[in-house]
Amino acid sequence: MTLVRFYDEVSDELLKFAVIITVHNGKWVFCKHKERNTLEVPGGHREPGEDIFSTAKRELYEETGALDYTITPICVYSVTAPDNFDGMESFGMLYYADVTRFEQELHSEIETTVITDTLPENWTYPEIQPKLLEEASRRGFIR
Repeated sequence: MTLVRFYDEVSDELLKFAVIITVHNGKWVFCKHKERNTLEVPGGHREPGEDIFSTAKRELYEETGALDYTITPICVYSVTAPDNFDGMESFGMLYYADVTRFEQELHSEIETTVITDTLPENWTYPEIQPKLLEEASRRGFIR
């Protein structure tokens, strides 16, 4: 079973991921990886020496081509799953971004972005990402 928890803050060195709930003109922005047939919220791993806010901005650009946007931290999330990090709790920072302009071409492992009014039925991480959106809504970031 996958357990997702939320925190207001944790020690910075624990933050390994940044996930960015993204909108454009009031619609959701999701990514489709080249090797998958599912959709996901933009995000990824923190690089060595990188602060977590820089991770969020880099991943947002790499996975969506976002050039102009506002980005706001929401909260810390954690995932505990038997098939993830040997069952240990892993931590990430959840952000909200409103993008006004995208680059025309993506330069990463992402095949395409999908801008839509509806949430995906085919999530890449169905036990995690819908819960992140629920928490963002609970905290007033999504209406």
